Amino acid sequence: MTLPAQIAVSFDFSSGATFGTGFVIGDAKNGIIGSSSFGSDAVVIPTVDLTPNVYQISITRGRNIQRDQYEAGQCIVRVLDPNSYFNPQNTSSPYYGYLVPLRKVRVSATTETTQKYLFSGYVIEYKYTYPQNQETGYVDLICSDAFRLFNLANISTVTGATAGQYTGTRINKILDQVSFPSTMRTIATGANTCVADPGTNRTSLEAIKNAEFSETGAFYMDGSGTAIFKSRAQVLASLANAPTAFNQSGGIPYRNLKFSFDDKLIINQANLARVGGSNITAFNQDSIDRYFPHSVTQSDLVAETDTIVTNIAKEYVATRAQTTIRIDEMEIDLLDTNVPTDTIIGLDYFSNLLITNQQPDGSTIVKNLQYQGINWEITANKMTAKITTLEPIADTIIIGSSYYGIIGTNILSY
Repeated sequence: MTLPAQIAVSFDFSSGATFGTGFVIGDAKNGIIGSSSFGSDAVVIPTVDLTPNVYQISITRGRNIQRDQYEAGQCIVRVLDPNSYFNPQNTSSPYYGYLVPLRKVRVSATTETTQKYLFSGYVIEYKYTYPQNQETGYVDLICSDAFRLFNLANISTVTGATAGQYTGTRINKILDQVSFPSTMRTIATGANTCVADPGTNRTSLEAIKNAEFSETGAFYMDGSGTAIFKSRAQVLASLANAPTAFNQSGGIPYRNLKFSFDDKLIINQANLARVGGSNITAFNQDSIDRYFPHSVTQSDLVAETDTIVTNIAKEYVATRAQTTIRIDEMEIDLLDTNVPTDTIIGLDYFSNLLITNQQPDGSTIVKNLQYQGINWEITANKMTAKITTLEPIADTIIIGSSYYGIIGTNILSY
């Protein structure tokens, strides 16, 4: 069965974080010595099209529901290896000498009208398997996005991280400190300001996450490998975008909804403190009386004032003090001709999803949620997307919105 999008996997053996076309072995356009681009390396470093030998692709990216934060995207590409090209000791392999960790892998999906990268990251492990009674071995390329790089890069100071900087500027300074390419960033300015860098030993990812929390914004890697920071204002503004409709009749079809009704996401008490500031506590007593205490605690935030920290604490409690039935996940089969491929591969974090589900008793559950994670499973005859859905990570009143303009339901945010 033909997939609804052309899937391609490229393997770039060059060093550094930057993704590019590079020199593609056997490619009529990008395989011309003296014409094709090789990046910053002094010698020709190939980019290989692995697609003909790819057997299976699994991609997981997005926000961890219980931890309430974005985590490193993961990708596993299974490549059949009939000629032992991925044997690092095979001197006749065209890849000999290039097979080292943290080389670059990209997975793209292309239709007649669009191309999207489903994953861009770095190989952290080559996992070789030679099945018994099977002539063709295979290698699993275990990959992670740039969160892995940030988590490996320890810092103690951040050059140019002065007091009064906006959170987006602070994140840019941290990325500069670890030499992450400026061409691979889309960083909003932010609304909240920061103290001078505290100069403590931590990973660059921890430092970025601190600034993200101090903004109540969102920092993540997108499918193209670009570092994205959305300000709090951008997160709130996303609520006004028209939702994509999913339902059992008339909208985009789905299957395997995962409903949840529990206390996992309740936060009714926030205990926060900034560097050099006071301990700030916000709580919702009605929620505590009903569900017992559910707390979030953060210290040494880089937010510049106690007022900023107080607003963050109040917003956390106001948006998370109650619980209701949730839809945590739904599965989309892109082989279904009623599923618009461009729409699904075009979804990104903070896309609004209007999900309608008819219950066996005739009642209807309708949830307006946001896309916050994805699991792709792709083979020669399968292409499914399991979408993680969440309530908005921040709430506000949007005048004129039938979903977020309800006084007494939606909150007035700072």
